[in-house]
Amino acid sequence: MEHLINGAKALLGLELTRDQIAAFQTYTDELRAWNARFNLTAITDDADIQVKHFLDSLSLLPLLRPGAPGRLIDVGAGAGFPGLPLKIMRPELAVTLVEATGKKAKFCEAVAARLGLTGVTVVNARAEDVGQDPAHRERYDWAVARAVAALPVLAEYLLPLVKIGGQAVAQKGANAPHEAQAAAAAVSLLGGGPAQLRPVALPGVAEARYVVVYPKLATTPRAYPRRVGVPAKSPLK
Repeated sequence: MEHLINGAKALLGLELTRDQIAAFQTYTDELRAWNARFNLTAITDDADIQVKHFLDSLSLLPLLRPGAPGRLIDVGAGAGFPGLPLKIMRPELAVTLVEATGKKAKFCEAVAARLGLTGVTVVNARAEDVGQDPAHRERYDWAVARAVAALPVLAEYLLPLVKIGGQAVAQKGANAPHEAQAAAAAVSLLGGGPAQLRPVALPGVAEARYVVVYPKLATTPRAYPRRVGVPAKSPLK
């Protein structure tokens, strides 16, 4: 866990505890074991898992109020990133993971159980359906996503889930400023405020990274998100 330990200290000023380090090691072991049977991730090198999965997920920590309970939903969670690493570091959070692929959803459930994480809910469903579900719609302090879709599409997935005063958060690459500009009108329509772009410098990763934050300022119109598949095929403009 050397890359994660050193990266967390350099990037976030965090000293990981023994329990946290042990949890991330167990997570790595489970990811490797499951990945041998199912295609969960293309990132399999130990150092890359620590930096590109774990540390990248933890780059969202400055947005979360330390010690304050809150609700976070991770849309398109895949193998649990960024939701489960955030839960390891902030156990007081109630975390919901939305993942449409059944095997990936089962992996998230298995990892949460293996790590003894309470307050984790895994929803095997599409983001569009979850966004129209009263149990989830405008119920969260943070809705987050990583490498799921372009920002105009992500905004339609995330903002309907965020309550007023909360934040929609997207982890994006070098194209983030252009995508944010393209998404501005859609974000406003969906009740979001102007984008805040926060650069992230992951050790050993040359590509520019950004955390894009949208404050939720107004209720999302009932028509959004549109039915499954429509946001990706016809992004809001």
